[in-house]
Amino acid sequence: MYDLLEKTIYIPDDEDRNLPAYTEWGYNSFGVKYERSYFCASNAIVPYKMVYQSGMLNFSLKGRVSQEYYSIRYRDGEEMTLVFSFPSVPIDKYQDLTVLHKKELDLTDASCKVIMTRETQTDTLSLLSGRLTFNRAQLLRIDEKENRVILSGTFEARFIRDDQPETMSNGRFDLGINEVYVLPE
Repeated sequence: MYDLLEKTIYIPDDEDRNLPAYTEWGYNSFGVKYERSYFCASNAIVPYKMVYQSGMLNFSLKGRVSQEYYSIRYRDGEEMTLVFSFPSVPIDKYQDLTVLHKKELDLTDASCKVIMTRETQTDTLSLLSGRLTFNRAQLLRIDEKENRVILSGTFEARFIRDDQPETMSNGRFDLGINEVYVLPE
C-alpha cells in the first residue's frame, strides 16, 4: 500500500484533460498551463522537494513541458523545475508543513523568488504578478501512525523570461510529502 502513496496518480481535469484535476488526496500530481503548453508531473521524476534553509522554504515542482499531458506521461517533452522560495517559520520535519494550511503568498513580494530551470538554463523570474495558495495542509495517518502531509493548492504567474512575457495559469498541486530537507545555515 505504501508504494501506491509514492506514485504519481493522474486524474484528468473535466475541463482540460491535459491538466490533473484539483484533488486533496495526495496523488503526487501537479500541472499548469504554460503558454500554449503544459508543465506537469511525470511518473519518471520525483515531482516535488521541500527544502528549508536560513528562514526560507523552497517548494520545488519537477516535471516535463509538452503540448499535451499524454506526451509527458511517456517521457516526452522538456524537463523543467519550478522553485517557489518564500520566508517560513522553521521547518524541521514534514509534520511542520501543516503551518502552510490556508496560506496564500503574493509571489511579487520582495521576500519571494520563483526560479525556473529548463534543461540547463536557470532563471530567477521577473514576476509581473503571481500567487501561490496552499488551500489545505493535512496530516495523513495510516493505522493511527503519521505517514505524510498532503499539500494541495493552486498557483499562477505572469513573468518576463528571456526578455519576453510568459504566463502560467490554472496551476494546481496535490502532493503527499513525507520528507523535508533541512540544510545548514
